[in-house]
Amino acid sequence: MCYYNGVKVTRSEYIRLKSIEKAIAQYDFLSKPLHIGFEYGNVPVLKRKEGVEDFDIVNMEWGFLPGRIKTREQANKFRYGYKKENGQFQPPITTLNAVGEELLFPNKMFRDSALNRRCLFLSTGFYEWRHVFPRNKKTGQPLKTAVKYPYRITVKDQEYFYIAGIYNLWSDIETGEHVDTGAKVTTRANNIMSQVHNSKERMPTILNEDLAWEWLFGNLKEERITELATYQFPTEQMEAYTIAKDFREALDPTAPFEYGDLDPIKLVA
Repeated sequence: MCYYNGVKVTRSEYIRLKSIEKAIAQYDFLSKPLHIGFEYGNVPVLKRKEGVEDFDIVNMEWGFLPGRIKTREQANKFRYGYKKENGQFQPPITTLNAVGEELLFPNKMFRDSALNRRCLFLSTGFYEWRHVFPRNKKTGQPLKTAVKYPYRITVKDQEYFYIAGIYNLWSDIETGEHVDTGAKVTTRANNIMSQVHNSKERMPTILNEDLAWEWLFGNLKEERITELATYQFPTEQMEAYTIAKDFREALDPTAPFEYGDLDPIKLVA
């Protein structure tokens, strides 16, 4: 879920968070309408500058790596899975997202980062799949296999918005490489997202400007961290539309595409 995000800022001159603004012209990585999480590439993230109420926009590797992963070889096995000596396949562990309700659970790999290394993923729109079960024309019963329809989801009247995130400074002990690796925080779906992402009923934790500031700069107690991590952005401030099923290969993945056989979602607050 929420493994596809876009950051293509074309109308705004600045990225603003309350009193802080950064000129977009300073950054050359804010023009990609689609980032695919499973490529484990870099995505734009707001990261606090240490010790001050200021941030920079950095290219951060999407896919949280815990400290127990010591080398790139181990990281690749962690992310893609591998065949063990006995021939069995060890499935990958996906850390593109972090469940907001579980961030601070004891022994959770995200706990220390949630307490000490919070960030904001920048987005101009993310992508999710809606599962629809067609009915058998003879029996009228739903078929067992769902048809999947992709949607692009944005915030109304905002070219960009913020998603809560956490990160870890990861190092390769063999090469000395140092890189920040991050995960988006997710929460229970609101009305619009429970219809779009109806297979899991989850959504990224979108934060308004005040809450984004608090997440990035606040000296937060654990209870407040969980409150922010599980915040549900208001349905009435969001919009979603269908896009082509081949959007991942399209020149413009954001282009609307209508499906004549698909019932519209109901935008109820």
